Amino acid sequence: MKPKILTTLPTYTVPAFFGDALAGVTVAMVAVPLSIAIAIASGADPAVGLVTAVVAGFLISLLGGSRVQIGGPTGAFIVVVFGVIATHGYDGLVTATFLAGIILLLAGLLRLGTLIEYVPEAVINGFTIGIAIIIATSQLTDFLGLTVSNLPADFFPKLAALWDARETLNPSAFAIGGATVVLIVVLRRLAPRFPGLIVAVGLTSAAAAVLDLPVATIVSRFGELPDRLPLPGLPDLSLSKIIEVVPSAFVIAFLAGVESLLSAIVADRMIDGRHRPNAEMLAQGAANLGSALFGGLPATGAIARTATNVRAGGRTPVAGLVHALTVLLMMMVAAPLVGELALPALAGVLLVTAWNMSEPHKWGIYMREPMSDRLLILLTLVLTVVADLTIAIGVGVAIGLALRLRRRNAPPEDWSTPER
Repeated sequence: MKPKILTTLPTYTVPAFFGDALAGVTVAMVAVPLSIAIAIASGADPAVGLVTAVVAGFLISLLGGSRVQIGGPTGAFIVVVFGVIATHGYDGLVTATFLAGIILLLAGLLRLGTLIEYVPEAVINGFTIGIAIIIATSQLTDFLGLTVSNLPADFFPKLAALWDARETLNPSAFAIGGATVVLIVVLRRLAPRFPGLIVAVGLTSAAAAVLDLPVATIVSRFGELPDRLPLPGLPDLSLSKIIEVVPSAFVIAFLAGVESLLSAIVADRMIDGRHRPNAEMLAQGAANLGSALFGGLPATGAIARTATNVRAGGRTPVAGLVHALTVLLMMMVAAPLVGELALPALAGVLLVTAWNMSEPHKWGIYMREPMSDRLLILLTLVLTVVADLTIAIGVGVAIGLALRLRRRNAPPEDWSTPER
């Protein structure tokens, strides 16, 4: 359970630092608009996205079991966080995040990190696609500039409300959002190592300001961003509040554990390395405790930002530390400028994120899976979208493990009943 940073520092060199520093700054350029967009989509204040990126991102890199993992708020949590805030308020979310941190710490101490192997891949794929669909639909209001007085939380009523509001479409907002999506895609193709996300959002937001287009910005809707971290403080840990939010805490802990370990596995493949799953679980626990103490969001390892880090040349946890400190520096120096980012542009960022989360390049592979796996993906996807993520995970894992047990106990095809 030894953190990777302790393994890498004894042989650390100055050239390695410069490579990590460049990668860390590059990832920070991606993390700033993405963290803000995730916070807004989650129903939280945009500033808490930056707080989470700084505090949780620093702790995940400092204590984690992966060389290149980048931590912070992620799109996978949007659905859960939005639901917890709607049901228990933001204070309830902070308490649930704190409890999730404790659960993850216990999981790491009990060496449960390897249990990720027992979560069926079809379940992970199904609820990931389902979350991507929910994120995409939640962004249509800002992306299209629609005027909706009270957007329902449930999927089909939400679609109906968006359709009813179609006549309020704001062409300027749609143009800014669409241009952002196009720029992100083009820049990613032309210069994959370049922080095209911040450039795309910055250019379209600047165009909206110069042309005086009628589009909402962070400042116009939420007020000015803070230029420093808030003071830490314990959340509400009364018995009644703990009982109220503990189911949500387990869901947050499960998602954080699954996504962080999946991200670490992806990172291993990119750098031909090997992460320490139990150290990673401990780091996720510490990160969520730390984020909650500063009033932040749940956090985990972020696959997209981790991949960006590797492509930019990051090879040790120092890159993740630089990333967190760079986000903090941008808060302190450029908060007024960041506050002018256009909300349709941030919605475009999350639409691209949702598309990438769904991994469309793997859809063909899914269709060639056994029928039972295809049905399990579909079931988990549908339950995630129309019911609840908790139900989707519970039902999916139960059925998936039953299918795995059935396959393990199945006789070979040439097996025949012996005569006795």
